[in-house]
Order: sequence, then structure tokens, then C-alpha cells
Amino acid sequence: MDNTQLLMWLGGLWQTLWLVACSLAIGLTIAIPCGVLLAARCSIIWKLPVHIFSYIFRGTPMLVQLYVFYYGIGLVIGRIPGVRELALWPLMRQAWPWVMLSFILNTAAYTAEIVRGAIETTPRGEIEAARSLGMSRNQIRTRIILPGALRRALPAYGNEIIFMLHGSAIASTATLLDITGVANTLFTKTYEPFQPFLIAAGIYLAITLCIVGSFRLIEKRLSASA
Repeated sequence: MDNTQLLMWLGGLWQTLWLVACSLAIGLTIAIPCGVLLAARCSIIWKLPVHIFSYIFRGTPMLVQLYVFYYGIGLVIGRIPGVRELALWPLMRQAWPWVMLSFILNTAAYTAEIVRGAIETTPRGEIEAARSLGMSRNQIRTRIILPGALRRALPAYGNEIIFMLHGSAIASTATLLDITGVANTLFTKTYEPFQPFLIAAGIYLAITLCIVGSFRLIEKRLSASA
């Protein structure tokens, strides 16, 4: 591997990491209130938009979602008169905003269900014990339900991060040079399929091991402090 290829791999690694990290962070901020709403005892009318959003993005492949946003909405918007004169057009014409948008909405839908499940599995005894101590409904939510839900949701959310990392390989179909994109580029240049894709697999595996190790450490610390 020469210096040029090394720089390409480092660039692809950075492209993957920041794309996945930003998507997960923004998706989590959307998912938490959605998950809380799904678990709340309120009218189905309030939950219906979140249910529809969740079913759409969990019921369709992420690759199809990416195609809809990038090749569909992204390209169609550029044909609307006056759009190319907007200040945001230099950003809208790039691939990464549409790729990130599809990643954000996909992970938000799955994470919202993780949050909902973690809240709904709160042991009834903990809530009754908190009520017997005179805690208000808001105190029970912030001191009992949500902290416990966080601990229960961590394993599933760790898996969601790994799925997002692996799913981010489709970003290369939208011309982004992520890890998989670099492997594809080197393959077209050298016609050597094994080395670039084995390197890509090794990078994904190394990142996955770091994620698994980090979540196990977090789970141990939360268990010790519980």
C-alpha cells in the first residue's frame, strides 16, 4: 500500500465516522421524544404520526430510502425554477446531506422503538415504590423510569449503532468515498478485488469491536452505580 492509497483509506474512514456519528446524534435527539410519546398513555391521535413514520422507515430498505432522497427528491428539487439561485443550493447539490438525511430518519425510527420498549418494560414495582415515597409523576419519570430505561436500552442501541455503521456502506452508491467507496475505487483502478475489500472488512471489524467494547464498559459502570 503506497501513501496515496493510505490517504484514501484515511479519508474514507473519516467520511464514514463523521457521517455515522452525526446521523446517530441527530437521530437520537429525534428518537427520544418520539419514543417517550409512543410509550405515553395518551390518545392514539397524538401517536399516529410517529407510528406512521416508524412503520415507513422500518418497513422499507435503507438503500431504497437513500435512492428516494438522493436520486428522487435531491435531483427533482434541482429542477424547480429558482432553486439554483438559493443560498443553500451549494449544499443541496452535494450528496452527503441527502445521505445523512436518510440515515437520520432511519436510525430515528428504530431508536424510537428501542426507547418505547425500554420505557414500557419498567418494572411496576419500582413505580409503586416511588409512589409510596410520595414522588410526583414528573419525579417518577425523571428519577425512576428514564434512568432505568437508559440501562435497558443500551444493549439494543449498541446494536443499532453497529447496524448503522454497516448500513453506511450504501453511501458509496451516492458517490461518497466512504470506506466501501474507497474499496470500490481501488478495485476499478487495480482490478484486484480481494485486497481492497479485505482491508475494508478489517476496518469495519475494528470499528465494531471498539463499539462493542465501549458499550460493555458503559453497561458495567451503570450496573455498578445502580
